[in-house]
Amino acid sequence: MDKLNLIRLFLTVVDRGSFAAAAAVQGLSPSTVSKAIARLEEDLRLLLFHRTTRQLTLTVAGQNYAKTVRQLVSELDQCEKDLGRQNDSPSGRLRVNVPVSYGRRYVVPMLSGFRECFPDIELDVRFDDSYVDMIEQGIDVSIRSGTLAESGLIARQLSPVDFLICGSPAYLGATRTIATSDFGRHPWVRFRFQQTGRVLPVMVPGEEESRLLDPGRQFVVDDGEALAELCAAGAGLTQVPHFIARDWLAGGEIVPVAPAYRPPGFGVWVVYPEREYLPQKIRVFIEWLEKYVGGQGESAYHTWAENLGVS
Repeated sequence: MDKLNLIRLFLTVVDRGSFAAAAAVQGLSPSTVSKAIARLEEDLRLLLFHRTTRQLTLTVAGQNYAKTVRQLVSELDQCEKDLGRQNDSPSGRLRVNVPVSYGRRYVVPMLSGFRECFPDIELDVRFDDSYVDMIEQGIDVSIRSGTLAESGLIARQLSPVDFLICGSPAYLGATRTIATSDFGRHPWVRFRFQQTGRVLPVMVPGEEESRLLDPGRQFVVDDGEALAELCAAGAGLTQVPHFIARDWLAGGEIVPVAPAYRPPGFGVWVVYPEREYLPQKIRVFIEWLEKYVGGQGESAYHTWAENLGVS
């Protein structure tokens, strides 16, 4: 029996006045209770009870010990109740980390409605394209795009990532389809990862896996929105994920020159530390996010871009 249970049993003996009465409450034998209290006394090196054949009374040390541990056990019980209520109710501070472009286009639009529905949740949203150590930085929920490295975290896929090769109508003119073999004849706007400095290759279908091309890098940027913005300005071709391309395509500022391509292993993921005893504030945020993404025509296995034609 651990120390805390010994203390609880000790308080039961104090309240009931005898080993036999405490044993009846706990469903134990009187001898088991007596031996447990003896172990507690041995551990403390204190005599807690005066024992006679007729009566069991607290020693002075026992009285002081009972007073102190009763307060500690009461505070512990109250703390556990309070934490349980917090875990079971959608309330408290929720720290969320999101990629910049995805966060602006998919997360920000849903936050006001989420806050109205769950006013007791305090949102702390951080926009960062770099890898974030969730445990070290105390992040409750993280959204990540691209490939997902193995970790001890729980990940649920919000959608695949469909990549689109695009140009502006002004740049393309009457040409609205470009063969892969002609990519090298055009200027390109390319994306560079901030943490590694690596330039993302242009990905196209291969016989068994993605073909990785380096057709040109006349413009290199480390911001996803800048890819689409420079492309719309006529700087050349670019390859962008569907969640960045969506609004630019809808406005007609860029157009696809090839069908969308979905590289294996690429996705948008919502990541959180634990599956068991998941706080309600995290659970409702993930459910709200999945519902919002579904309203955009996307799911864990589909995006709106997979049926996008090339005019």
